[in-house]
Amino acid sequence: MKISLKSWPKAIKRGLKKRIKPVFLLVLTSLFCFPHLTESQVINDHLVGPVPEQVIKAYYNSPTLPQIPKREPRKVMVISVTAYNSEPGQTDSTPFTTAFGTKVRDGIVATNFLPKGTVVRFPEAFGDKEFVVEDRMNARYYYKMDIWMADRADAVNFGNQLLKMEIL
Repeated sequence: MKISLKSWPKAIKRGLKKRIKPVFLLVLTSLFCFPHLTESQVINDHLVGPVPEQVIKAYYNSPTLPQIPKREPRKVMVISVTAYNSEPGQTDSTPFTTAFGTKVRDGIVATNFLPKGTVVRFPEAFGDKEFVVEDRMNARYYYKMDIWMADRADAVNFGNQLLKMEIL
């Protein structure tokens, strides 16, 4: 004799569903809420005692980060470069915010002829330091670049220089 839920009365089906649903939810929540032990948490009986000295030396003598090769420039040009600070006289009414809405920081340049996010280098003055275009200048300055500096005295000492610029 086959027993199916169709032959049961409606009241029994409703009562069964009401009792099974909370039990099912309890089982599901217990599976997802309680942490399970991973291999890193299990005590390994094989590593009891001092760690061999050669393993420690190999760990500390190997390089920890991959070496990143120097990027070759896509274009090289000579450009007039000046420096600026976050002063209302040198900027607009929001001196600590760039034209693209980011906060000023070391490594930001302002220019009008390169798109936002372009990475440039000035090897003669700054070596391998990379700068990112995140600000704009007055429209009358097109082929010119401004480097943001935190200190006004550093910007004044930098002055106006013709520098070789590498566009990466």
